[in-house]
Amino acid sequence: MADLFEAAGLTPQAPSPMADRLRPAALSEVVGQDHLLGPQGPIRRMAEARRLASMILWGPPGTGKTTIARLLAKEAGYEFQQLSAVFSGVADLKKAFEQARVRRLAGQSTLLFVDEIHRFNRAQQDGFLPFVEEGIVTLVGATTENPSFELNGALLSRCQVFVLKRLDDEALESLLDKAEAFEGRPLPLEPEARQALTALADGDGRYLLTLSETLFNIGSARPLSTKELGQVLQKRSPAYDKDREEHYNLISALHKSIRGSDPDAALYWLARMLTGGEDPLFVARRLIRAAAEDIGEADPMSLVLANAAKDTYDFLGSPEGEIALAQLVIHLASAPKSNAVYKAYGAAMKAAKETGSLMPPAHIRNAPTKLMKDLGYGKGYAYDPDAPEGFSGQNYFPEEMDRQTFYVPTAHGSEARIKERLDRWAALRKERS
Repeated sequence: MADLFEAAGLTPQAPSPMADRLRPAALSEVVGQDHLLGPQGPIRRMAEARRLASMILWGPPGTGKTTIARLLAKEAGYEFQQLSAVFSGVADLKKAFEQARVRRLAGQSTLLFVDEIHRFNRAQQDGFLPFVEEGIVTLVGATTENPSFELNGALLSRCQVFVLKRLDDEALESLLDKAEAFEGRPLPLEPEARQALTALADGDGRYLLTLSETLFNIGSARPLSTKELGQVLQKRSPAYDKDREEHYNLISALHKSIRGSDPDAALYWLARMLTGGEDPLFVARRLIRAAAEDIGEADPMSLVLANAAKDTYDFLGSPEGEIALAQLVIHLASAPKSNAVYKAYGAAMKAAKETGSLMPPAHIRNAPTKLMKDLGYGKGYAYDPDAPEGFSGQNYFPEEMDRQTFYVPTAHGSEARIKERLDRWAALRKERS
């Protein structure tokens, strides 16, 4: 072992990050993942049975994916071999598979851990299949991205997917206790600053230990306040990737909070997206859609206001224009809801596709020429503004098509008044037909 350190220009006593020095020595020491590692957890039971299935560990950074894979191999008696999809290519994979094959002949099982497995392309992912099927390797892949989107279906079908949770406050606090015990001294923080430190970590245990190491190294003579902590440590941006799953999760949360008439939750998700660096005009487009799809005629001004908010942001830019988006979010979430227009349009589209090229009834066809008039185009057309109650009750559907009802207004907001008018007109139509 000493030769390895010397070859790397290090000594066995060379410093390593606190997060590395405090790695758990057993699966029972891993915090925050009891649903997988507790007494009845599926990974714990595999380790105890010493029979491992190929798996994908999916979770945020700093939740223990690499540590779990390493300890799983140790406790199940497998040889641990690690690759990173960032730095490895086809040659590395071939070498790893050949080494695993040799071990298998010698009666030794191999756990092949592939970090950032989603970074391998589809062809490289397919390359795992025969070796997993033959049992030459037990594959444990780690990813921060949704496997449903990033991994081949064929590979997923041969692996179990286990979801790791971001570390909660209790798990993070246990890591701080472990760091303080290792250092033999408390963190130089006031109680409120200690809470702020865990908030800064944002569920990432490795990042929390990195921040703690920085605080131990500065050697403050007195506990730091929350304000002083902010001056010492730089808050990192929240995890948000505009072309990955989190982007779609947050815009979905915003839209559904509006649909669910919760302005406070909707404002929170708007703020999360904007602080994450989302393009405000993308948000504005989604809000315009919500106004049309989920509110419609229950509050027809919502669509007008949605376009006005988009124009306001276009004119003012950030951060002033973002206030208009916040105002719109509150209006949409507080407005009465109706998807009657959305459903009516879908039903009309379905009918249009099914009925083909049916012509309008003759009395509402355009008649710009004498021939058309001779053919009866426009004959018998009733001008509704001149009819009693401003309503003629004529048929406007194709003559070969039965009358259909697409739009069924709700009793919410402005649609309640629309419903009264349509019901009255339906009665008049029946009477005058």
